[in-house]
Amino acid sequence: MKNSILLLIVINFSCILRGQEYEAGFFLGGSNYIGDIGRTNYVYPNKLAGGLIFKYNWNPRITLRTTYSYLPIEASDSEADTDFKISRGLQFKNTIHELALGLEYNFYEYDLSSDDKRWTPYILLELAGFNYTVFNNITGIDESKKTFAIPFGVGIKSKLIGPFAIAFETKFRYTFDDDLDNRQSSVGVIGGTNSDWYVFTGISFLYTFGRPACYTNGL
Repeated sequence: MKNSILLLIVINFSCILRGQEYEAGFFLGGSNYIGDIGRTNYVYPNKLAGGLIFKYNWNPRITLRTTYSYLPIEASDSEADTDFKISRGLQFKNTIHELALGLEYNFYEYDLSSDDKRWTPYILLELAGFNYTVFNNITGIDESKKTFAIPFGVGIKSKLIGPFAIAFETKFRYTFDDDLDNRQSSVGVIGGTNSDWYVFTGISFLYTFGRPACYTNGL
């Protein structure tokens, strides 16, 4: 009995160390801002965005991931759905550079080396650091600002062909700041009263490599 237990421990530990697949690739799609200016749609990609992604499949249910995202954002009151905003006429542009680290939880077991575990919906949760530009009222110039956000979202991923996989994803970022739209523009300095959000919706293309995952089914 002791030998059997020891064997199971060794097999599982070796799976953790050696038996995982890695995924690396890029994503393309659209970004949008949610705040005091323009539309209030949560998913309304209006700027081309993209980035790089790397994943480590810890097991068939959990994937660790890190991403770099380039996310332009833009909004205008001329596209809003209220007369107040339309008559106010504010607008802004900004660009976000983001580094994020987190995990995905797969609803189904996901293992590209298997014949029957090649797709799954998933949810994700991350912690992100990002920078963008804000207007300094004292110096009268735009300056770079660094802060944090909490990204979360949903997606679906699947094997595409051979070692390639594909994923469709929408990821929301809750920020702790209210100045993503605080830029000097043709209508003056822009600000607001609530925390801003930004969103990415798009598609990822991934190349998988590393040893196929080993599991202890049947032991």
